[in-house]
Order: sequence, then C-alpha cells, then structure tokens
Amino acid sequence: MRAWASVRAGEVGQERPAAQAPTAHDGRYRCRGASAVIAALASFVAVCATTTSAAQDPAPAPVALVVFAFELEDVSAAGALAKADAAKDADRLQAVTREARDLLAASGRYRLVDAGAAGNQPAEPAIWRCNGCDVRIARTLGADRSLAGVVRRVAQTEYYVAFRLADAATGRVIDQQAAFFIGSDDAWKSGVRSLLRRSLLAVPPAH
Repeated sequence: MRAWASVRAGEVGQERPAAQAPTAHDGRYRCRGASAVIAALASFVAVCATTTSAAQDPAPAPVALVVFAFELEDVSAAGALAKADAAKDADRLQAVTREARDLLAASGRYRLVDAGAAGNQPAEPAIWRCNGCDVRIARTLGADRSLAGVVRRVAQTEYYVAFRLADAATGRVIDQQAAFFIGSDDAWKSGVRSLLRRSLLAVPPAH
C-alpha cells in the first residue's frame, strides 16, 4: 500500500505522496558527483603547479654569436656578364647580412659579437669555404657560436640561401640549412628571413 503524507494548511482535500527515503541508486550518483569534483580540483592544482614551475624557470642566457657577412656564389649562366652589377650585389648582400643579424638579435636567444673586431676576416678564401676559419675567428672573439651564410644565384630569378651554425669551442656543426627561392635579386633579404624563421628560430631554445 502506498503511504501518503499530510499537506500544508490551506490545501484542504489535497494529498501528495510522501517523500521516499534515499536509495542506494541515489548514493551512487552522489559518489560519482563527488569524484568528478575531486578530479577537477586535482587537475586545477596540477595546472597551477605546472604554470608556477614554468614561470620560475629562468630564461637561458643569450648565446654569444658571430654572424659573418653573407657571401654570393653566382653560378648562373649570366654570372660572367654580371660584373657591372657587382656594386648592386654588394648592397643586396649587406641587406641580407643586416636582416640575419637583426632577426637573430631580436629573438633574445643570441648576443651578437662584432665580426670585424678581430680584424682578421679573410677575403680569400671566402668564409663559407675557408675550412673552419669562421670557427677560429669566433673563438678568438670569445663567441660561443659562429654563423656563416651564402646566397647562391642559379638564375636571374632563382637562388638558394644557406647558413652554417658551428660551435666555436669544438668546431662541430650544430645546424646547417639551405632553401631554394624564386624571386628577383632584391628578394634575397626575404629569403634569409624565411629560412632562419623556419629552421634555426623554429626550434625552442635549450634550457
């Protein structure tokens, strides 16, 4: 027989079912709800701890780096006839070198060391092919790394940009990358910027 409970005053002639006692089924859902709350709190605490730890980790000190002037290797069919453009090519290479140095310095990962401070940067053979002279010069300057680069023109609108990053103490090549680009000679600067951003600066700095 169903039990019935009395109603509030004024509800004459109306009857309602009495409240039933909690069942085991209700308790199971309460436990599940409590477990979910505990799990959420635990996750929140873990995230806070990770964030605090990351915030307390000191940023690595900038690496002392010598960025040598980028050089031109013209292997295009018109290269032998392009001597009249040597001055323009020199200006473009200066823009490439300046772009590389500014980009690396702005990253905060490197502290640039003046490549000309030693006064012994050779004209021949080129730094790019001088059999490790870039590393020796960087070591003389007290730098940790050396970076040499080259623009290789294969046609009037086709060129490669390449760089080599080496450890000044050991001479070991840490990173060496090259990429092919299409564009006018004035686009060399954009090429070196794209290469550095997609390779050397795309890797998180080591702590």
